[in-house]
This record gives sequence, structure tokens and C-alpha cells, in this order.
Amino acid sequence: MSEPVDRLPQTRKSYESPTFDRPESSPLALFRQWYDEAAEHVREPNAMTVSTLDEWGPSSRIVLLKGVDETGFMFFTDYDSSKGRQLQDDPRVAVNFPWHDMERQIRIRGLAEVAAPEDSDAYFAVRPHGSQIAASVSKQSQPVSGREQMQSEYDAALAEYADRDVPRPDHWGGFRVRVFEIEFWQGQKNRFHDRWAFCRSDGSHEPADLSQTEAWTPVRLYP
Repeated sequence: MSEPVDRLPQTRKSYESPTFDRPESSPLALFRQWYDEAAEHVREPNAMTVSTLDEWGPSSRIVLLKGVDETGFMFFTDYDSSKGRQLQDDPRVAVNFPWHDMERQIRIRGLAEVAAPEDSDAYFAVRPHGSQIAASVSKQSQPVSGREQMQSEYDAALAEYADRDVPRPDHWGGFRVRVFEIEFWQGQKNRFHDRWAFCRSDGSHEPADLSQTEAWTPVRLYP
């Protein structure tokens, strides 16, 4: 049982994981290994915090990872939502996978780019019909008068597309996070954690192919 909020200063968990030594694989290979292990222990291993920027500062929310390859990490959203507009205005982005049950987290910094329309079409086509309807009617992040208005708009679209495919809305699609830094964090005893950050070997902050080991240098960080 968790401690109540008034005992926060005394609330702590001792991490007992094996030591995480210098990684020898590419960032992509290590991510896939850790993800496959998390999939056996974490309820939603593809849930990740995405942090963006606007004129007032950072903003964070949880989204679902829907693809990963050598080019980066893919997720989908409404382009007119807060995060959609923020990423189009300023592509700098941070991502975090908080795998508490594994005593692990993965931290990513990169640049977001709008996915190719065919990638967005392909994913939208495999979404459940109800989720397609929701994406077509939702004005994500905009004020709404109440649940009744939302439900009315959803029901109208459901009737309209009862016997035909839902087209992908122009305002909905994917972002690809292209990575210039990715850190693998493993909890250890006494808060003396193991942290390995893959940084660009050339010292730049330009995204690179995650499968190319020579493009990255693992650097151990103090916890």
C-alpha cells in the first residue's frame, strides 16, 4: 500500500536491479531489447510522456508509441491540438518512458517532424472504427460546452459512416521524433543509479540513424 501524501518525505522504494554496464549495441537494438522486456511486466509499455514548448514554457502529456525504427519514434495526434501546434511551431521535443515496474526509464531528446501522409493513412486505417469516428469529430484541446455536445457530434458521425469507411481527417496524423540523445536509466541501491546516455559521436545535436552504432557514443552519467 502506498504512503499517504503527508508522508511524502519518508516515501521511498529501494531499487535492487543488476548493474547496467556500458552498452555495446546500437540505441535502437537496446531500446527494442528493453521494450520487449517491459512488455512482459508493464501494463502499457508504449505509454510515453511527450514534452513540448510554447511561449509560456514546457507542456507534457502521455501519448502512445505506435512505431519505432532507425529514423525515430512515431506517435499520432490531432495537428490542431496543443501539442500538434507546439511541435509545428518548435520541433524540439523530449520523450520519457517511465517503466517503474522494471526500475527503468528511457529519456529521449530530439526534433519532431510531421509524418508522411501515407504513414498516417496506413495507421488510421487499422484503428478501431469508433476511434476513427472520435478523431474525425474531436477538436482536440479546444473548449466544449459539455459531454452532451461531444456525444451528439460523435453519434452524428457514427450514423454518417455506418456503412462506409471513415476518411482520415486532414487535421489528424503522425509525428516522428528524430533523436539526437537517448538515455537508458536503471535504478540501483542507495539512489546510485546507472545512467548511460547515447550522444552523437560528432558532438552535434543533429538527429542520426539509431541503428548505426558508430554514430553514437555511450556516456556514463552520475546519478
